[in-house]
Amino acid sequence: MSSTARSALPPYLFACLLALFALGGLWYGLGKPVLLPDAASATHKLQCASYTPFDKDQSPFDQPFTLRPERIDADLALLSKRFECIRTYSMTGLEEIPAIARKYGLKVMLGAWVNGNPLDTEKEIVALIASANANPDVVRAVIVGNETLLRKEITGDRLAELIGRVKSQVQVPVTYADVWEFWLQHPQIAPAVDFLTIHLLPYWEDDPRGIDDALAHVGEIRQVFGNKFAPKDILIGETGWPSEGRQRETALPSRVNEARFIRGFVAMAEQNGWHYNLIEAFDQPWKRASEGAVGGYWGLYDADRQDKGVLEGPVSNLAYWPQWLAAGVALFIGVLVLAGPVRGTRNALALPLLAAIGAASLGLWGELARTNSRFMGEWLWVLLLAGLNLLVLAHGALALAYREGWRQRAFAWLEARAGWWVVAAGFAAAVSTLALVFDPRYRSFPSAAFVLPALVYLLRPVRVPRAEVALLTFIVGAGVAPQLYREGLESQQAWIWAVVSVGMAVALWRCLRVRQ
Repeated sequence: MSSTARSALPPYLFACLLALFALGGLWYGLGKPVLLPDAASATHKLQCASYTPFDKDQSPFDQPFTLRPERIDADLALLSKRFECIRTYSMTGLEEIPAIARKYGLKVMLGAWVNGNPLDTEKEIVALIASANANPDVVRAVIVGNETLLRKEITGDRLAELIGRVKSQVQVPVTYADVWEFWLQHPQIAPAVDFLTIHLLPYWEDDPRGIDDALAHVGEIRQVFGNKFAPKDILIGETGWPSEGRQRETALPSRVNEARFIRGFVAMAEQNGWHYNLIEAFDQPWKRASEGAVGGYWGLYDADRQDKGVLEGPVSNLAYWPQWLAAGVALFIGVLVLAGPVRGTRNALALPLLAAIGAASLGLWGELARTNSRFMGEWLWVLLLAGLNLLVLAHGALALAYREGWRQRAFAWLEARAGWWVVAAGFAAAVSTLALVFDPRYRSFPSAAFVLPALVYLLRPVRVPRAEVALLTFIVGAGVAPQLYREGLESQQAWIWAVVSVGMAVALWRCLRVRQ
């Protein structure tokens, strides 16, 4: 070790300890348990929860359509410990639900799926009537259609006819379920039902409500409906909060926010004597295909039927934070071993910082991929960006190191190709920018994947192909303002992406200025 390297050792060790402390603080801060008042316990059952019996590898669009009786039995056994009833959405494949519910002392709000296909709708209606009449001790009410008017699959008049037909043939109350606005847009439906079933999902509102305003919004709408449609009862047929996914304006999905909403709502509903149904019992991964990643994370339990901590006890936004911390520390040490000795105090301070940023950003990217990736194409995109980040991290670390032998050869190889790493990062950032500007609703913010390339090539620009990178620089930079406008200035995720995008654009611009 040279005398210069030896003189840099004390600040280097200090920087390593500080970086490790920051890395631990990041993951603990994200995952630390939060204590909230419980909503349920062994002696306090909640009213009702939406139930669909799909395993995490199943979808209602599967052909052939098969459900597993043992799954339904196990699910209802679990739900009976926390709830008095379940709500279903279709009759197809669920014919045994009332018998299994009876076995575990559960009531059922039985649903028929009404859509634009008259033959499918007829089968559902016939099965609904037969099941309600065969199980009067279990079926609490029947629901003729779910958000059919929202989907514009039939007219309000046709729906009212179907409701009237079912009412004439069953002895239990009959209702229809839809987002609250559609009850106001179709006034012919309310007189046809015995009670109104309204959906109140503050996250999905056209004007999304943040967690701090969500419960007040629910209470306001419930009061309006209670006054407007009295003396008919109002069932809040769906309400809840997602535990993962992209932010919509101030509405931020997280496990803690889901627990805050559910526990606060239950307390408010029971205090006011409201009837309610929570959405939903279990995470449904199949919904992510049509609703984005957020669609799969409305459950009180995850897709493996593990408790998410939403109803009682401490709740963590990141249950796997110790594993991500361990992986981050391993990567941090690996980067330091790769770089070897450093020369100069500045490099001795910079290398641990770079290693910690690389470990954190790759860990955050991995966590985002774990919860948000839906298709093989998205997983391939994740792996390619992770590989690019590792190359950039190695390049940046070796640039700060005292290089000899194989380290010098590795650095020379990376340096010769660094321009293409910049092009790849710029291209990926430009694609992400265009997607978030023109088609953002179901897309998550990939900020963690671009922190490292932006930082490394902002501070140490390299020569790049000028025409290609000039276009990429323009796309990334020009997309910042429109993206912020679409997302709203109160979205933290949008601001983080804007800052990373500006850093990426400046890094690309600086690389354009390198002549040799």
